[in-house]
Amino acid sequence: MNKLWIKWIFLVVFAVLFLGGCQKQEVPVSNPEENQYVIYYLNTGITRLEPVEYVTETRDVLDLIQELYQQLCTVPADLDAASPLSSKVELQRLQWDQNVLYMYFDANYTMMSSSQEILCRAALTKTMTQIPGVEYLNIYSGEQPLMDSSGNPVGMLSASDFMDNISDVNAYEKSELTLYFADETGQYLQAEAREVMHSINTSMERLIVEQILAGPETEGLKSTVPPETKLLNISVTDSVCYLNFDAAFLNNTLDVADEIPIYSIVDSLTQLTTVNRVQFSVNGSPSVMFRDRISLDALFEQNMDYVKGGDGY
Repeated sequence: MNKLWIKWIFLVVFAVLFLGGCQKQEVPVSNPEENQYVIYYLNTGITRLEPVEYVTETRDVLDLIQELYQQLCTVPADLDAASPLSSKVELQRLQWDQNVLYMYFDANYTMMSSSQEILCRAALTKTMTQIPGVEYLNIYSGEQPLMDSSGNPVGMLSASDFMDNISDVNAYEKSELTLYFADETGQYLQAEAREVMHSINTSMERLIVEQILAGPETEGLKSTVPPETKLLNISVTDSVCYLNFDAAFLNNTLDVADEIPIYSIVDSLTQLTTVNRVQFSVNGSPSVMFRDRISLDALFEQNMDYVKGGDGY
């Protein structure tokens, strides 16, 4: 065997080993229509979530809740992971009512370390809200609502509260936002206070816009931006927030006044000290007419005239 042939074999073997080792592990994807879910365990160091694919034939909501919870509590023997719940924590009862799942744990739930409890909260929420018919999770401990470190009720949790998969609990924080959505008439804006758990790597500007796209949580309020809208890019320069949406932003499918979508975003973003004005673009171009009457080729400033209780109401 000549040296060239040996060298070629060596390169092939090296490429297989090196490139194979560099491949990223596929992240499991939830697809309830195909009975496919993701169970969120913790790594053994209790510092991040470990998503694992789970397939079931169960369709009944209550049975599925019980089944996924049992999966959370019982880690497969061949999996190097840990249950998000301490072995001392006992689930006393469940209640499912109008898209909200209430989970009542004993007092041992709040005895977990703060870092594990935050991870557990995320794991429970992200696992359970995959189930069709379960949009929110409300956790109780010792018959009392779960409280945060400041002594305030955590309240209802949704998957959107956890913007990114937690990879490091120390890089995770809660922010209080003031968001503006349409009132029931669609003619005015109304403020909604919301607490969101998110990665510290997510900018506040992006967090606010993504929460507006997710829609209101308060009964009686209406979405201001078509839910299919995608935020393509966001940046801030000299106190101007530059937003670039896809063409779905222009869809006139919501029964709200023409100015409401614009100032829903502007008035929410200008609550931040970093933003004074907002520039909109669609697919990279600001030279667009919104609803055939509002030119986006302008810098928009805060305008509380459209806010219920504001200067113009």
